[in-house]
Amino acid sequence: MIKYTYLFAITTAYLLGACASRKYVDKQRETQIIIENQSSVKLTDKAIAIKRSSIKRIPLGINYPVVVSSNNDTIPSQLDDLNEDKNWDELFMVVNLEANSKSVYTLTWVSNPPKYTVRTSVRFGKRPSINAPVMPATSETVLKNELPKALGFQRYQTDGPSWENDKVGFRHYLDGRNSKDVFGKKISGMSPEDVGIGEKGAVEDNYHVMKDWGRDILAVGNSIGIGGVALSEGDRLMRLGVTITDSVNNVKKTDFNIVSEGPVRSILKFDYQNWKPLNKNYQVTETTSIWPGMYAFHNSVKISGISGKENLALGIVNINAAKPPTEIKVNDEWIAIISHDRHGYNKEWLIGLALLVPAKSYINYTEAPKTGQLATSYMVNLKIANNVPVNYFAIAGWEISDKGFSKEDYFKAYVLNLAAQITVPVTVKVN
Repeated sequence: MIKYTYLFAITTAYLLGACASRKYVDKQRETQIIIENQSSVKLTDKAIAIKRSSIKRIPLGINYPVVVSSNNDTIPSQLDDLNEDKNWDELFMVVNLEANSKSVYTLTWVSNPPKYTVRTSVRFGKRPSINAPVMPATSETVLKNELPKALGFQRYQTDGPSWENDKVGFRHYLDGRNSKDVFGKKISGMSPEDVGIGEKGAVEDNYHVMKDWGRDILAVGNSIGIGGVALSEGDRLMRLGVTITDSVNNVKKTDFNIVSEGPVRSILKFDYQNWKPLNKNYQVTETTSIWPGMYAFHNSVKISGISGKENLALGIVNINAAKPPTEIKVNDEWIAIISHDRHGYNKEWLIGLALLVPAKSYINYTEAPKTGQLATSYMVNLKIANNVPVNYFAIAGWEISDKGFSKEDYFKAYVLNLAAQITVPVTVKVN
């Protein structure tokens, strides 16, 4: 299968190669970016997003950014159209910052897409019928009666979209289950585009065997995986979606779209329209993003129809867990819920799973039933207000990716360090 790209006029979508061209459109349109880290924490792959409105000198036409450090190193960057109106909204990059430091960068513009090492990716393919080959796609609409049980076949490569960075990969079951699974990686490069596709182009479960790049590693079952979304009300759980044995969804329509796929950030968006559990009706928007350097993805969930009695409930699968998770207040911003256990298939590997959730929203964690529509999960319960986003990070550390993850203390230290990295504010000034 040929590698596919998503080339938007407003985003440096999928770029291969090494360092960028320095053929500037106009030297007079250079912009200076000053980033200051006033903390005592050294920051690695710190995410920096600069709003378009902050950049005063932008050339007309289709142009691409080139960001260069004071040491003349080119910093991979991209332009993202977050509201999908065909105009880019943010310049995004990741940078390394020494503690108590100030770094100066120069932003210029080029007419041809620069070539960067790709450190994030999205993979999605679908087929219209059981005999048709899987073809790459950037969006999909799933109606309530279009589940595998009703259709008689699985339409989607890897059961739905997958996304990754240089550390770890994940996938979302778009087939009505809406669980989130983990691809363990053995390489920093992107995994092959034909994962989940057989030699004749059919959907094939060929990712549960070890390959040079890694494999699917997490036992999910009827849970919602790591970071999957539900609501709770009292002792009742409301799953966003159904299980593989159901033929009709409780979500009337699901719209999926790849917002951006770039060298340093990929973004996916899921809109769940008329989710009707327990005779209620909700609208849900889920925005998933990943950038380099972390064994994690960032998720933002916004729900309308909230009456005030519900809590957001996020999942950590516990099919193979022998002990309860650990709750750690990292700082005033984050609570970490950490489970380190033999979460792999047949308890084959030690995998650390964690959620970093906002401290201001955290209530507690509970345990889902052993069986049922939403089972075998620790449910992390958070306060949620109507139509107000909740942001969190889902983390997965496989002992094959980093042998240190075989030790619980090592994984805990990683989660706490990631939280510290995320928490540290930096000052960004654009001249």
